[in-house]
Amino acid sequence: MKTRLIYLVLWVLPLPGIAHQPNILLLVAEDLSPRIGAWGDNLAHTPNLDALASVSTKFTNVFTTAGVCAPSRAALITGQYQFTFAAQHMRTSTGPLGPYLALPPPELRAFPELLRKAGYYTYTDTKLDYQFSGIRAGSGPFTLWDADGAAPTAWRNAKPGQPFFGLVNFIATHESGVMRPTGPAHSEAHRNTQIFRKRGNVVAESITNPKDVDLPPYYPDLPSVRADMARHYDNIALMDRQVGEILNALAQDGQLENTIVIWTSDHGDGLPRAKRELYDSGLHVPFLLSLPSDLRHLSDLTENNRLVSFVDLAPTILELAGVEVPSHFHGKSIFGEEREFVFAGRDRIDEVMDRQRAIRDNRFKYIRSWYPEVPGGHPLEYRDNLDMTRAMREAWRAGQLTPDQKRWFEPVGQHQLYDTRSDPHEINNLADDPRHRATLARLRKSLLGFLDVVGDTSVQPENELRSSLLRDEEIPSTPAVEYTVDGDFLTLTNPIGASIGYRTPDSDHWLLYQRPLAVEPGMAVEAKSVRYGWRESPVVLINLK
Repeated sequence: MKTRLIYLVLWVLPLPGIAHQPNILLLVAEDLSPRIGAWGDNLAHTPNLDALASVSTKFTNVFTTAGVCAPSRAALITGQYQFTFAAQHMRTSTGPLGPYLALPPPELRAFPELLRKAGYYTYTDTKLDYQFSGIRAGSGPFTLWDADGAAPTAWRNAKPGQPFFGLVNFIATHESGVMRPTGPAHSEAHRNTQIFRKRGNVVAESITNPKDVDLPPYYPDLPSVRADMARHYDNIALMDRQVGEILNALAQDGQLENTIVIWTSDHGDGLPRAKRELYDSGLHVPFLLSLPSDLRHLSDLTENNRLVSFVDLAPTILELAGVEVPSHFHGKSIFGEEREFVFAGRDRIDEVMDRQRAIRDNRFKYIRSWYPEVPGGHPLEYRDNLDMTRAMREAWRAGQLTPDQKRWFEPVGQHQLYDTRSDPHEINNLADDPRHRATLARLRKSLLGFLDVVGDTSVQPENELRSSLLRDEEIPSTPAVEYTVDGDFLTLTNPIGASIGYRTPDSDHWLLYQRPLAVEPGMAVEAKSVRYGWRESPVVLINLK
């Protein structure tokens, strides 16, 4: 696979005024647009998030790089757009062509690994899904985390005085929670979802009256639509309680005043015409940043309207930690120069092939499609487990939808242009309006210029892209660690510069190798490597004489 980027070994200096390494807690809800009380949603029951918002900077223009989880999380964890390193299709590890893994540039290290290198204890829970990992904990790369599959309060496992970084996900608001938890299942996937959420105790209490739901103009007023949206609000309330429990535990441990808390979502609502789409309903997410008092000078307790992309999270977090930021990140710190545009992409969605790219400034959004005949509301096995999706499609087939409601079931066309200020629901396509010809040309030129600079691996069909990443139809394996012993020091290397981990009999987990290890005769050391997007190397056992 070829890349058009040139990666320089340069670094951006950390923020001034970072006198120590603060703890950092990144809380990521799943599948959630800004349906939060602090964002003016009066139906949302979110007292804990509203309280957090009162001591946070509320960023109102934050956008993910994809409207679906795995590509979005790939960009979040790497600071690079997913379509530049084959992470754009949903998903690589379970795709219809057979599994493969995305391949970030060899020198790229995900920001949790850079935090580990800087002395942080890093942990996450059961959700990975980076496209160069599987979905769940334990699927790698092992060098990112001191602990994955950990409890939300795993900061308690850090050494005394060691700063921590935790990434905690909230499945309560996931699309699967909108799927009816009881009654006849639409499919085996629906049945398995019902079982999974009941076993995991993530079925929310019913507290929202469907009659109170405010429907956007692209949804028909049908009982199933109202019921599913009410269930989504119930799930939001459950997630809010879980956030409150974590923040209370942080306070009880005396860590709240020492911890930067960031709360956001991995993309927009897990609802039809939102999740998987490049409209704001699929990309626009809430974002709260709460800073300890000694860092409050960096961002006051106001509303910040600057454009922020998910690729900006990695450099921002590293700067807050006082860690130098590699220049090959595509993102930029939210404390630096404001960006003019945010970009996003939509590619294969489960079993349906697609390719769209979007560019948005503070007012206008342009979407280019390479599959103009594909409608957003196409049949999709997993999404069709939602009662509201099925009801909407039935109403469309019966000719019962308004023009605004049926547009989602029609081909998207090659060009879409929306004025998000006057048309926040992105219903009125201005691409053919001569009054907006200059805006269309400006955004189209900027989008194509951006793609020309960063590259786009979707210019290659996925079957060819997948083959280029495999060797004999298998995911390659990282070469084994090599070592030398010089006196009392053990040096570990990898032939391709891959990340290295090691452990001794005294280690309870794999440690990140950074420099020669002081060793003693009779000591045993295990070592292994991983190049992101490849299998781990074999473990090398080193017995020191």
